[in-house]
Amino acid sequence: MTNFPIVVLRPKFHKNANQILIQFDYNDVLIKQVRTISGATWSQNLKSWYVKNNPSNLKLIFFVFKNHAHVNSKPLFEKPAEQPKTFPVKRVRQLSTENKNLLNHFYKYLKGKRYSKSTIETYIFFMADFVEFNQNKPLDTLTNRDVEHFIEDVFVKRDYSISTQRQFISALKLFIIFYPNTEINNLALTRPKKSRKLPLVLSPQEILDLIRHTQNLKHRAIIALLYSCGLRISELLNLKLVDIDIDRKQLIVKNGKGRKDRYVSLADSFIPLLSNYFYSFQPTIYFVEGQTGQKYSAESIRQFLKRACKASQIHKPVTPHTLRHSYATHLLENGVDLRYIQELLGHAKPETTMIYTHVSRKDLLKISNPLDSALNNLSEKDKTNTNVLLSRNLSR
Repeated sequence: MTNFPIVVLRPKFHKNANQILIQFDYNDVLIKQVRTISGATWSQNLKSWYVKNNPSNLKLIFFVFKNHAHVNSKPLFEKPAEQPKTFPVKRVRQLSTENKNLLNHFYKYLKGKRYSKSTIETYIFFMADFVEFNQNKPLDTLTNRDVEHFIEDVFVKRDYSISTQRQFISALKLFIIFYPNTEINNLALTRPKKSRKLPLVLSPQEILDLIRHTQNLKHRAIIALLYSCGLRISELLNLKLVDIDIDRKQLIVKNGKGRKDRYVSLADSFIPLLSNYFYSFQPTIYFVEGQTGQKYSAESIRQFLKRACKASQIHKPVTPHTLRHSYATHLLENGVDLRYIQELLGHAKPETTMIYTHVSRKDLLKISNPLDSALNNLSEKDKTNTNVLLSRNLSR
C-alpha cells in the first residue's frame, strides 16, 4: 500500500454542479482506471479529472482505484465545495409595445444597412435607453433639449466615456433618418471631440517575459500570435485553421474591422510553438477552441493574460489590445514604413496609424534633454568640480 501512487479527492463547484476532483501525478495506469468511471471528465482548465459529487460516485472511485492507488479523501470533507457566484438580476426596461416594435424595426433597418453585429447591438442598446428615458413623452415631440437632458442625466451620472457618447450620437443620427417624425434637428447634433490618449506599450523585453512566464501551451500560443501578428482579439477568436498557411508563413484575417481582409506574416520563431500547439491540442475548426470545440472566450484570454502579467512582474494595465499596440510601435522603432504598418494593422486611415509616432522612442532618444546638456556643459567648464551629479547633496 505504501508504494502505491496517491489519488487526492477535492470538492469543486464546476459546470453549475458540485464535483469531485480526482487528482494524481501523471500515470498511465491511473488514467486507464479513471476512464472506467462513468461521467469522469478531464478539465484542461482545472488540470484534473472530475465527476459528479454523490455517494455512488465516491464509492465507485474507491472501488476503481483499489489495488492501484491510495485514495486520500480527507480534503473532500475539510471544507464545502465553492458556491456559484451570484449576479444581480438584469434590469428589464419599461418599454411600451409600440416602442418595442419600433426598436425591432430599427434593428432590421440597421441589419439591412449591413452594419456589424456589435455595432447594431450597441446602437439598439443606446436607443432603447433613450426611448425608455423619454417614455412619458410622445416620440414625435422630442427635441434636441431632450437629447441634452438624457446625456446629462444618464451619460454623465454613469460616467460614460466620450467615445461612448460619440457612439450614442451616431446611433441617434441613424435613428432620426429611420424615424424622421421627431423634432430633433440632425444638424444640431454634435459629437464631443475625441480624447487623444496614447496607447500603452510594452517593451520587447516585457513581451518576452510575458511569453516566458505563461506555462500553459495554449495560452502561450495565443499571446505570441496576438503580438507577432498584431491581431485584434476578435480577429484571433474568429481565426480558422484554413486561414493559416504555414508553408507561406502567413495567415489571412478575414472580415476584419470595416469588413476588410488582410494578410499578415508569421514570425519564424513562432512556427515551432505553433506546431507544438497543433500537435498537443489538435483544434478542428478554429485556431483556438473551447473544451467542446466552440469558439474560445475573450474573457478567458483577458483573465490568463492578467495572471501572466502578475507572474512576470508587469504592473501595467495590460489588455490583449496592448499587444497589438506594442507590435505596431516596435515595427515603427525597427524602421518599418508607416504605410506598411497601416496595411498590416488593417487601418482604414493613415491618421489612425500615425498615433504610434507619438509612442515610438526611436527618434525621441536622439533628442538631448536640456538638463543633461546643462550638466555636461558645467562639467566641461569646470573639470575639477566633483559636485555636479544630481545624486549628490546639492545644498553643500
